Amino acid sequence: MSRARLFLLLFLGVSVLVSAMGVVYAKYTSRRYFVQLQTLQAERDAIEVEWGRLQLEQSTWATHGRVARIAGRKLQMHLPKAEEMMVVRP
Repeated sequence: MSRARLFLLLFLGVSVLVSAMGVVYAKYTSRRYFVQLQTLQAERDAIEVEWGRLQLEQSTWATHGRVARIAGRKLQMHLPKAEEMMVVRP
């Protein structure tokens, strides 16, 4: 076997090993990123559930009846009677 063939064989063997290590590293990195993606998606889903709950709570707190009840009780507000109304014309 000539020296050039031996060098070529050694070079190809090292190339195969480096390529194999690259494949293993890429697969490892891919799995790590996939686990991170799943974690972030679960966190996003939990935040969306909480957002929906908060929107429902906000709509409950802002109902017309509740606002009117609090306005009457805490601020002594009431619907004006006809004699209390004033029409302003230009």
